[in-house]
Amino acid sequence: MTTGRPPPAERVRERLRAVAGDSAAEAMPRGYQRLGQVLLLRLPPSLLPYGGVLADAWRQELGVEAVLTHRGPIDGEFRRPHLERLGGSSTETEVVEHGSRWRLDASKVMFAAGNRTERLRFAHQVQAGERVADLFAGIGYFTIPAARAQPGARFVAVEKNPVAFRYLEENLRLNRVTPQVRAMLGDNRAVPLEPRSFDRIVLGYLPSSLPWLPRAMELLARPVGSVHVHLVVDAKDARRRGEDAVAAALERYDATASLRAREVKPYGPGRTHVVVDASVRAP
Repeated sequence: MTTGRPPPAERVRERLRAVAGDSAAEAMPRGYQRLGQVLLLRLPPSLLPYGGVLADAWRQELGVEAVLTHRGPIDGEFRRPHLERLGGSSTETEVVEHGSRWRLDASKVMFAAGNRTERLRFAHQVQAGERVADLFAGIGYFTIPAARAQPGARFVAVEKNPVAFRYLEENLRLNRVTPQVRAMLGDNRAVPLEPRSFDRIVLGYLPSSLPWLPRAMELLARPVGSVHVHLVVDAKDARRRGEDAVAAALERYDATASLRAREVKPYGPGRTHVVVDASVRAP
């Protein structure tokens, strides 16, 4: 009876076992994230001395160019990843998702594969003729799928990190949506944007984009507009917690809002990334 070939992680585990023994092999995580030709791992400190062995094994098994491991959380408003290269050469890569393409340097710019469903969902929220502001545009995570899905909409994509901004401009050209999108380099609280001129605003910053809600309210068209607020909350009853947090933040405004939260992905032990869709009516 043929049992089939073991999956890549198990083949790598056996390679590690041959070099480092059973305890090291059993400590190797099963999961990994592939971004085109770059592989991202989360290794315990005990396995870091075997990083080169693991990198060689993964490159042979999957054919990737480079293998990186996480060494810390995403850092600050520039959202820089803390990664160490274990092996390989170029960390530039291209990710394709639902027909959209993003080029990036995985060692310098984040890409959250777990946001895949939310990127597609947001794209289909945008309506023809809408004016959309993406205040944390990154390399075009949300703007590009939405612009491709709705060619009748117009976008402003603001990004503070100059490395991410360079890839944003490249990716707009790559996806042929440059005519729809005005890319702006700078802090979204300071770039010159006309007040009350956007029908929809996405605040895609974690762990919480609530501090940027006042800026969104300045920019939101009247009388009705939509804001998509991303934040991290306790996993228990996550949607209610997200809605309550946004409702509390909106209390300072003479506005009413219809709120609906969705769970995006787990975000560490006991925590969940949620997005709250707020349909806001304000004078």
